Amino acid sequence: MNSIKSVPARVLSRRGGHSLEAEREQFDKSQAISISKAINTQEAPVKEKHARRIILGTHHEKGAFTFWSYAIGLPLPSSAILSWKFCHVLHKVLRDGHPNVLQDCQRYRSNIRETGDLWGHLHDRYGQLVSIYTRLLLTKISFHAKHPEFPPSLEVSDEVLEKTAGTDVNNIFQLTVELFDYLDCELKLSESVFRQLNTSMAISQMSAVQCRLAPLIQVIQDCSHLYHYAVKLMFKLHSCLPADTLQGHRDRFHEQFRSLKNFFKKASDMLYFKRLIQIPRLPESPPNFLRASALAEHVKPVVVIPEEAPEDEEPENLIEISTASTTEPQITSDVFEQTFGPPNGIRDDRDAQIESLKKEVDMLRAEMEKIKLEAQRYITQLKAQVNSLEGEVEEQRKQKQKALVDNEQLRDELERLQRVKQDSDRSQRLCAEAEKKANATEIRYTKLKEKHSELINTHAELLRKNADTAKQLTVTQQSQEEVARVKEQLAFQVEQVKREAEMKLEDQSVQMEQLRQELDARRDELDQAQRSLSHAKQAGAELSAQVEALHAEKEVLRRSVSEKECELLSTRGLIEEKELQLSQEADKAMREICELQGRLVEKSNQEQSLQQKLLDEQFGILQETVREAEDILRDAVAKLDDPLHVRCTSSPDYLLSRAQAALESTDALENGHAQYVASMADAAGLVGALALFAHLTADTIVNGSATSHLAPTDHADRLTETCRDCGQRSLDYLGELKNKQTLGHAELGDVRQALRGVLQLAQELRPKSLDIKQEELGDMVEKEMASTSEAIEDAVRRIEEMMSQARNESSGVKLEVNERILNSCTDLMKAIRLLVTTSTNLQKEIVESGRGAATTQEFYAKNSRWTEGLISASKAVGWGATQLVEAADRVVLHTGKYEELIVCSHEIAASTAQLVAASKVKAEKSSRNLGRLQECSRNVNEMAANVVASTKSGQEQIEEKDTMDFSGMSLIKLKKEEMETQVKVLELEKRLEGERVRLGELRKQHYALAGAYDAVEDGEAKPAPAPRRGILKKPPLAQKPAHGEPERDAGPYLPHGANF
Repeated sequence: MNSIKSVPARVLSRRGGHSLEAEREQFDKSQAISISKAINTQEAPVKEKHARRIILGTHHEKGAFTFWSYAIGLPLPSSAILSWKFCHVLHKVLRDGHPNVLQDCQRYRSNIRETGDLWGHLHDRYGQLVSIYTRLLLTKISFHAKHPEFPPSLEVSDEVLEKTAGTDVNNIFQLTVELFDYLDCELKLSESVFRQLNTSMAISQMSAVQCRLAPLIQVIQDCSHLYHYAVKLMFKLHSCLPADTLQGHRDRFHEQFRSLKNFFKKASDMLYFKRLIQIPRLPESPPNFLRASALAEHVKPVVVIPEEAPEDEEPENLIEISTASTTEPQITSDVFEQTFGPPNGIRDDRDAQIESLKKEVDMLRAEMEKIKLEAQRYITQLKAQVNSLEGEVEEQRKQKQKALVDNEQLRDELERLQRVKQDSDRSQRLCAEAEKKANATEIRYTKLKEKHSELINTHAELLRKNADTAKQLTVTQQSQEEVARVKEQLAFQVEQVKREAEMKLEDQSVQMEQLRQELDARRDELDQAQRSLSHAKQAGAELSAQVEALHAEKEVLRRSVSEKECELLSTRGLIEEKELQLSQEADKAMREICELQGRLVEKSNQEQSLQQKLLDEQFGILQETVREAEDILRDAVAKLDDPLHVRCTSSPDYLLSRAQAALESTDALENGHAQYVASMADAAGLVGALALFAHLTADTIVNGSATSHLAPTDHADRLTETCRDCGQRSLDYLGELKNKQTLGHAELGDVRQALRGVLQLAQELRPKSLDIKQEELGDMVEKEMASTSEAIEDAVRRIEEMMSQARNESSGVKLEVNERILNSCTDLMKAIRLLVTTSTNLQKEIVESGRGAATTQEFYAKNSRWTEGLISASKAVGWGATQLVEAADRVVLHTGKYEELIVCSHEIAASTAQLVAASKVKAEKSSRNLGRLQECSRNVNEMAANVVASTKSGQEQIEEKDTMDFSGMSLIKLKKEEMETQVKVLELEKRLEGERVRLGELRKQHYALAGAYDAVEDGEAKPAPAPRRGILKKPPLAQKPAHGEPERDAGPYLPHGANF
């Protein structure tokens, strides 16, 4: 390394000249050579060194951009072998390349699919394999793009697999199906390759056969992982779902297992695979998913790639000395001649240094080879260690599964012991119940003694006690039988517990002895219960003897009862006499009650008649009020069509106050109506509220009609119709009050809605402008029109000055373009000047025809909103003319943009359209000045279009002079320029999209502030259903009005400006 520091300065300077671009060219060149050597039409397997260089290239540039840039240029449709080797290389790049390769391959899915479809339709042996291989690659790309947790090499741990599958059964089910589809594509490719080899009786050492077999190495690596993951997920599914549901999954897995086992067996028998890959062995039978412990018997198949023999290849340069290799002596000599000059036959210090450098490079290459070999051996050792560790992990998992199985068995035995203990507890409870029954028997015996003492007192009670005693004797017998059955059951259960304890629970023998002792104690207690029952029987015999003695006493008592019955008969006779007297007194009282009830009915009838008379009188008063209110409202509605009422006028403010008062009166009317419905005997509240409502509503309708006489046509029609609708709805409400059936259901909702409509229209008609005095509006109109004319005259003059200046300073194409643009601008200004003059004449005609006896200022003040629309339109036209001249000046001086001139033309056309709309709002349709104004408006639009066209054509003529010459650029520079241009295109597209969004937001704000209006139809301005805004303060003439001001100035009388 010390000799490298002594390199001459000339060499160092030459090295320093190598830029990043040269390194990129060298990288592209090496990749192109590797791709061309790996993917060719020779029927031979892809060499590992070429594929390795391509894979290292993906890690170098962190993607497969370079690979695909060369791959898409390959003539894949021309050769099936070329397509087959392309699929093989792409498979290796996907498995072992950089992780970003998957994203790059996503972009070229259509190219892979087209290649597969092309060869799938052709009857070619390699073509059919290419079609199947492309489907496998597409499936692989789709699976790994959907599940990024699985790298394309499919090497993930079981923990990652568990985390990816999750706990949702649906996700596990879907992932299993996708793994099955993945494995089907892999197995189908292997079956197709072996089918072709079997038909041709090929030998694996032939290059043509190896060309087909080479991709199966990657297939074997994929299948081993897919099989392991499928087994894991199938066991997990069987732990969550019933076996019948997964029958289809099991059948599909068994079919894949047979196919994979056959594939591994055939591949392991071939000599070609024995030196390249160690193929794992699958078990003789597939795993039994119905038995959870079978998971412990599963062994993960591990594929081992043996250490590769070193190939005769050129080592890559670790230190860049030159871009030439040893196989290119001519290029090397040229490089040295360019660096040190031509040889002169004299060896100097530089030649010695060069030779020392060459020797040092050779030594470094040898060291590099040694390092590579050592690294390869170290990698092989690590892989072997990894495989051994994986085997140990599998053994640990087996032991873990066995431990789980043993744990489950111990848990089952523990549950059996608990059940035995529960049975013994149940036997103890039965013994306790037997004791309780014995105690109950003793209690019954004491009760029998008490019954015996009670039988001595009375004969009837003795009979009942005798029956109870008989029943209790039968119960005692049943209880004795039940105790016997319980005893037998207990004996049987004790024997059963004893057998089970002797067979399975030797360690619980002590407890069983205790249980036996307790059972013996219970037997003793049962014997005592039996003895007590025998005593009870003896007592029953004694009771029967006592019952016989009691029968004698019964006869004595029967005689005494007969005596008592005689006394009872005499008592009944006395009771019947008393009952007869009581019935006579009750009849007399009933007659008196009937007379009183008749008088009460007469009184109630009189009260009802008086109440009905009062209700009729109140309803009559209400009907008279309703009829009077109807007359008032009909009279007010008739005023809407009365020609004598045309001269009556009113202000929107007064109409607003009347409508508000009428709307408030509906609340009082609603309260009075509710009170009357609750109590119809008092109609005073409803009558007063009804009279007030009728007068206020009629006043609102009359003032609405008077206000419409000064409103614009559209608003006048709407206000008149709203007032008429208000009157009709009020009459409908009064009609409901006239009928008793509909009186309780009358609603004021429609009336309120109509009054709110009148309120809204009155609010719209109120003058919104407060910044200009009414008496100043007329003077401002004339001033603004004069200022607009002056601005246009000044614009024409400035354009002529620019024309003369352009002729002096420019020539050729630029002069022609400038003259054309300035001439079109001059024509536009002349057309605008004529339009402003015609608009002024039309306004004078409107003022003279509409002012009557009033002055011009009074006419403008009376029509303030229309006047302010004219002022705003005039300002917009003057400002547009000024901006157009300034844009034209900048374009001629080459300091502005042609687009500014185009936008100014559009803006001034829209401003003139606004002025025309504002001027013809109040004009008569038959007016000649109106026709001239419309003709001038069309002429302005044509002139504006001419300005736009001349500007665009001039821009195209100027831009055509700039030619693009790329003949002197290299391939890399062209590619670099192409990429930079693509970046600029994307930036401009992004910027264009952002500006479009901004323009849309500006227009939304414009419409929100100004209100959107429809186009002019039949010479009248019709506003669209948008929020109506007031008139804002206008900017001076030389400034651009804010967005939306022309429309706001015009208010509801002007249409929306033209939107270019």
